[in-house]
Amino acid sequence: MEMLPVPISVAITVGAFFMIASRIWTSSSVVVAECSTALKVMQSRSFESRFWIIEENGGSPPLTYSLFIEVVQRLGPPPHPLKKPGSPNWNSTPVTEESQQKYSLKPLEHFATPECPEQKKKHWIGGETRALELYEMRIKYEEEAFKSDVVMVNQYNPKLLDPPLSLSGYLRFGALSIRKFYWGVHDIYQEITRKSSQNHVTAQLIWREYFYTMSVGNTNFAQMDNNPICLKINWYKDEEKFKAWANSETGFPWIDACMRQLFLEGWIHQVCRHAVSCFLTRGDLWISWEEGLQVFFKYLIDADWSVCSGNWMWVSSSAFEKFLQCPSCFCPVNYGRRMDPQGYYVRKYVPVLAKMPLRYLFNPSSAPLEVQKKAGCIIGKDYPAPIVNHKVVSARNKASMEEIVSRFLSNVPSHCAPSQEEEITDFAWLDAVPDVKCDSSDKCRKAEMYYDTMA
Repeated sequence: MEMLPVPISVAITVGAFFMIASRIWTSSSVVVAECSTALKVMQSRSFESRFWIIEENGGSPPLTYSLFIEVVQRLGPPPHPLKKPGSPNWNSTPVTEESQQKYSLKPLEHFATPECPEQKKKHWIGGETRALELYEMRIKYEEEAFKSDVVMVNQYNPKLLDPPLSLSGYLRFGALSIRKFYWGVHDIYQEITRKSSQNHVTAQLIWREYFYTMSVGNTNFAQMDNNPICLKINWYKDEEKFKAWANSETGFPWIDACMRQLFLEGWIHQVCRHAVSCFLTRGDLWISWEEGLQVFFKYLIDADWSVCSGNWMWVSSSAFEKFLQCPSCFCPVNYGRRMDPQGYYVRKYVPVLAKMPLRYLFNPSSAPLEVQKKAGCIIGKDYPAPIVNHKVVSARNKASMEEIVSRFLSNVPSHCAPSQEEEITDFAWLDAVPDVKCDSSDKCRKAEMYYDTMA
C-alpha cells in the first residue's frame, strides 16, 4: 500500500510507535517465527542471518566491528534478493459502511500535533513505490562515483543540504529490501570497476547489521544499567545543559544546526548524528547517552531501537580508544567546519547567523562586537554564548575517561567498542590521514591535517 505524504510530526509519532513495538529479539520475535511456520510464510533471511552470525562466533555477538567483519566473511555474502513476486490472488473484503468504520485509519491529527508550524512544511512519502524511485537515484549516484574511482561518495563528500540518500527510513520500515540495496551497490561496483567488491563499498549497511546482531537477546540494549555490553559511567545530571542541547541553544552553531534540523524535519545526516551525540556525552557535556537516545527516538523518522542504541553506546562508552577523546579531531567548531566548509548548512538552520562572516560562523562568540552588530546578531542576546568552554571540558572529560580505563586495566569487561583508529575515522566520516596517529591533544597533527585543507 502506498502512503500519502505525512507531516513530520505525525510520521515521527507513528514511527516511534512501530520502533517501540519492534524491539527485536524479544518474545514477539519468537511468536513471529512460529506464526510464519504455521502459515507456511517465508520468514526474512535477514532475520535468521543474525543468529547464524552469533552461532559462528561461538554463541555470542561480535562486540567489535572488525570481529563482526571477520565472522561474516567466514559465512560468505548474503543471498541475492528473490525475484519480484506476481500479483497475489487474494479475496478482498467488500467495502461496506461497517467495514469502513471498523478498519479505516483515523485522521492524521489523531496521531500527533505539530510542536511548531515549521514542522508542517516537511513531508515524507512512504511506501515501496517511493522507496524504489529513490533507490534507483541512489544507484545512479553510486555509479557515477565509481566511474571516478570514489567509494562511499556520500561519506567522502557529505551533502548535508541535499535530499537524504541513505534510504534509512525505507529500510527501517521494510519498504526497501536490505539485500536489494546491498547487492545493487555491489553489482554496479563490479560492473564499473571490473573488480570484486569489498565490504567497505557498503560499510554503512554493514554497521546497521552489526548493531542488529549485537542487540540479540539483550532486552537492556537501550540502557546502561543491566546491559552486559555497556560500561557503567557516572554521567552528570544537568537538566539545563541537556535542554540547551535538545533545543538547539548550545552556542555552538554546528551542533545547534544539527539539532534544529532534527526537530524540524525528523532526519539528520550521519555526520550530524555523530557530532551531537559526541557533544552531549564524552566530548563536552558528559551527559548520559540514554537521554540523547530518547530525543532521537522521538524525532528521527528512521528511529531504530538497535541501530540508534548501538550508535549512541559505541560513541559514548568506548573508553579504551583515545582517538574518540581527542579534543581537536572532535571539536564542535572544527568538525563543523570540516563538514560544512562554506557554512550553507549552518546558515540555513541557524538563520540568526545568516550574515555572520564565514571566519566567525562556527565560533561567533569570537567575533568582535562590531562584526556582531554588522551581522545583526549579538552573542548573548540574539544567539546564546557557548554553554561550555570546549577546551576546558574536553580536558576534564578526557581525565574522567582515563580514570575509567585505569579502573578496568586488570579486568577489561566485554563491551561495545571500536577496534582501531581507522574504524573510528570511517564511523565519524573523517578522512583517513595515512601514517599519522592521533595524539589526543589540543595540537593533534591528525586534526590539523583534517581541517587545514579547508581553512
